[in-house]
Amino acid sequence: MKQVVQTDNAPKPIGPYSQAIIAQGKFVFISGQIPLTPDGNLAGDDIQTQTRQAILNIKAILESLGASLKNVVKTTVLLKDLNHFSEMNKVYEEFFGDINPARAAFQVGRLPKDVLIEIEAIAVLE
Repeated sequence: MKQVVQTDNAPKPIGPYSQAIIAQGKFVFISGQIPLTPDGNLAGDDIQTQTRQAILNIKAILESLGASLKNVVKTTVLLKDLNHFSEMNKVYEEFFGDINPARAAFQVGRLPKDVLIEIEAIAVLE
């Protein structure tokens, strides 16, 4: 059993996918969030600003469910350039520093809208 999640506080999907799906009533699978603002504009052109916006989008989706970043158990970070890892990590730590979900990070050839970062997350509702 699954339920589609949609909030106006995060950007609308730019393709045939949902912002997130709740499975089995408690597992939340959040689609990769790129650094678009809720109105669909790119948040900035540097890795810090783009990382912040991608995480804020994840946070908004979780908050629409009455949850928070503390519910995140796993993230996957896709970077256009792995040389941005350290700068991304500083911003990431601002949000997840005391939570420390499991994480994987990869450099990829290209991301939607040529952004610098995309982050997906899995959370568990309480």
